[in-house]
Amino acid sequence: MKPLVVTVTGAAGNIGYAILPRIANGDVFGQDQPVILKLLEIAPALKTLDGVRMELEDCAFPLLHKIVCTADAKEAFGDCTAAFLVGAKPRGPGMERADLLKANGPIFTGQGKAIAKAANKNVRVLVVGNPANTNALIAMHAAKGLPRESFSAMTRLDHNRAVSQIAIKAGVLGHDVSNVFIWGNHSPTMVPDTEHATIKARPLREVITDTAWLQGDFTKAIGQRGKAIIDARGASSAFSAAHAAIEHMALVFRGTKPGEITSMAVPSDGSYGTPEGLISSFPVTCPGDGSYEIVQGLQLSDWVKTKIKATCDELASERDAVKDLL
Repeated sequence: MKPLVVTVTGAAGNIGYAILPRIANGDVFGQDQPVILKLLEIAPALKTLDGVRMELEDCAFPLLHKIVCTADAKEAFGDCTAAFLVGAKPRGPGMERADLLKANGPIFTGQGKAIAKAANKNVRVLVVGNPANTNALIAMHAAKGLPRESFSAMTRLDHNRAVSQIAIKAGVLGHDVSNVFIWGNHSPTMVPDTEHATIKARPLREVITDTAWLQGDFTKAIGQRGKAIIDARGASSAFSAAHAAIEHMALVFRGTKPGEITSMAVPSDGSYGTPEGLISSFPVTCPGDGSYEIVQGLQLSDWVKTKIKATCDELASERDAVKDLL
């Protein structure tokens, strides 16, 4: 089988370090799909990236055919079919979210342009670097000529966090919880929706009857989980973020199971009152051909509708903050 070219940006960072061996091991594209890894870093990090390359070589992955390390975006995205945009400038002391957006905007503009010029025309791009939704929007607008559906942002981490906290509350395993999903922005305004969920095939609301907890402490905990991890370990989420990115892209390329719903931030088509053009999280299914479908026909409570409007208002304000890049 012909090797698939996979690009990872920020590849020398903690998430890159966690994600690369799993891509090389077949966890994304399958155990029969060889890959070529193209790793992009800023020039000062190339020496560290070379160490990552050596470790990948030392694993002797049967599926890993070649590793390219570069600081040149056009070289990194050349012929790639899947791109993980992990690298982004972190939020510094005193920075507001708008400041972070403006700092990262040129990075994702440049990468979007390079993807449009050099990548496979069927490329699928996952933005992990925060603020992920709006960074994805910037890259999508810069990638002239590519379908907007080529771009998505990661809310699978929030999805997994919600599933885990529900499982802990109910005293079950994560795989016993189904159809919890995320609406909106990857930020504290995100909406973890449990109103269609089941636990061991029973409606979640029959198992967890504490609505105040679901709409209060649970919702707040999911929105603040990243901060809680930073407070606890002194660094941001790394292997959990890498795991979620692996799952996201695996579902895009290999498909969701029958009845399975996941969460992805994708360009809005106006579904559920989300303004068209924003990149917002929806419940989706994936047929396994690189596409996705927003789940339609869900009945939403007034509480969920109100929360969705708030997170969409935030996304609209972020879009307005970077309108000069769109």
